Amino acid sequence: MHRRRRTAFLLSAALVTAAPLLTACGNDAHPGAAAVVGGDRITVSQLENRVNEVRSAQRAATTGEAQYEQAIAKSGGLTRDTLHVMVLDRVLHRAAQDAGVTVTRKEVQSFRGELEKQAGDSKALEVAWLQQYGVAPERLDDNLRVQIEAQKLASALGTDTSQPAFWKALSEASKKLGVDLNPRYGDWDVEKSSRVDAKLPWLREVTPSGSKETA
Repeated sequence: MHRRRRTAFLLSAALVTAAPLLTACGNDAHPGAAAVVGGDRITVSQLENRVNEVRSAQRAATTGEAQYEQAIAKSGGLTRDTLHVMVLDRVLHRAAQDAGVTVTRKEVQSFRGELEKQAGDSKALEVAWLQQYGVAPERLDDNLRVQIEAQKLASALGTDTSQPAFWKALSEASKKLGVDLNPRYGDWDVEKSSRVDAKLPWLREVTPSGSKETA
């Protein structure tokens, strides 16, 4: 994999430790919202729809109830992780905008084409991304855009995604946006590094080749 791709995927490891860059009021001032980022609401309904997309894709990709249950067991924290991803996506996008970084559809399609060749075909790539990273097929292009956006932001800053300069940019964007998280889904604690246990499907290192859950 090219260095450009490898650098972008380094974000996955950094996210586990850097997620607390986001801040939250931790109140219930926005009924019906799972989170509010920069004044924009991520509603509980939107969050549930995103989770259901993954569950539906997992159901379609598995054979029999036992296999489906195994898929669910591997992604038991999907609701909170998905919300985490939705917030981080917005923070990254704001940081990229502040740095004058944009990502074109052509760049996304080119990146996807390379990954499809590695995986075998489009379907194989979608299944791999779903099984390994919990990304529903309809969200694959969005995920790839995030990968490219992160790398281009790092390049614009003269650094890479593992370095403090990159995460400082996200921190500054986070402060500008503000993140008001519904307490039902946890809290962000900068000092105590809360939510570091979240397994994020937002960005992952990859070589392509219903049951109830606790919110």
